[in-house]
Amino acid sequence: MCLILFAYKVHPKYKLIIAANRDEAYARETAPAFFWEDAPELLAGRDLEKMGTWMGVTTSGKFAALTNYRDPSETTNGKRTRGELVADFLKGTYNPQAYLEDLANRRHEYPGYNLIAGNLEELFYYSNRGGHLQKVEPGVHGVSNHLLNTDWPKVSRGKAGLASILSEGHPDLVNQLFAHLENADPAPDHLLPSTGVSLEWERLLSPMFIKSDGYGTRSSTVILMNEKEIYFNERVHTKDQRSNQEFLITL
Repeated sequence: MCLILFAYKVHPKYKLIIAANRDEAYARETAPAFFWEDAPELLAGRDLEKMGTWMGVTTSGKFAALTNYRDPSETTNGKRTRGELVADFLKGTYNPQAYLEDLANRRHEYPGYNLIAGNLEELFYYSNRGGHLQKVEPGVHGVSNHLLNTDWPKVSRGKAGLASILSEGHPDLVNQLFAHLENADPAPDHLLPSTGVSLEWERLLSPMFIKSDGYGTRSSTVILMNEKEIYFNERVHTKDQRSNQEFLITL
């Protein structure tokens, strides 16, 4: 997943609002969100190559999400798959802070990543490329393939749009968020980050919603959470069509 926008303890009804896009090669096999047979309390999509996930929730109210840290010079040889980080937290009984502290002690085991994990009462962020664990403060936040709230065009545009939607009190919150996630406008060259890929790739990766022949936004997800329920809505994108599925978890 390459863009996670979230509002924590901002909205009067939902303590946690997530609007996120997952970007991946179209050829990589992926299952849409479902309750896993090997972990029935876990609702998440699944990467069928490594059997991990990029984002999910549980019937007990836990949440976790992951993005890769973009560094084209980094090798994944001999390292563990990042998708297990979300799955292990959601399947376990770990305190979120303790879980991330343990990961910090093992930060060299994985390629670069950003991980958000917690629940409505406490939410934490850690990157093995950022150096320290952070407790997430109330507010509107965003992370792509650099550190939390890095001023990349897609992150800045995404956060501003999320804040505007929430402040205007749109009655159709879910569809407003999905429409926002589908913004495919590229950033101007002078605002592009320099992450070690070519200028052509920086341009291609700069929109919130990515389209290309072999790589792009594979799914968009909106999650609304409060003390009583979790509303989970996923749209899966292919080159030719879009499918939608909704789940409601009562806590």
